[in-house]
Amino acid sequence: MEVVFEENPCGGKGRMKLEKLLAPAEMKDKCGLYARVTLPPGAVLGYHEHHGNNECYFMLSGEGVYDDNGVKRTIKAGDVTWTPDGSGHGLSNEDGKEDVVFMALIINS
Repeated sequence: MEVVFEENPCGGKGRMKLEKLLAPAEMKDKCGLYARVTLPPGAVLGYHEHHGNNECYFMLSGEGVYDDNGVKRTIKAGDVTWTPDGSGHGLSNEDGKEDVVFMALIINS
């Protein structure tokens, strides 16, 4: 498992941790990412669009504000999001008191 940190992910703020569960060779061009992601309090995964792929989040813990193509809502453990090809999303833990942890899966179109 590879662990990487991204500063100001997708134009957001703070530091995001990715625990990549599968390597590119294992995903064989079917997936772009399969990872456990941690957004600490104060961090924001900036709004971004998907082109040529789709993304799903499965929330494990914490509570954040999810931006689904400009519509914002609170998401928490047990919630699932889906961002199809051509759509965008972002996730904020800017006002949170605990880590937001979720599984991220990017599926190539």
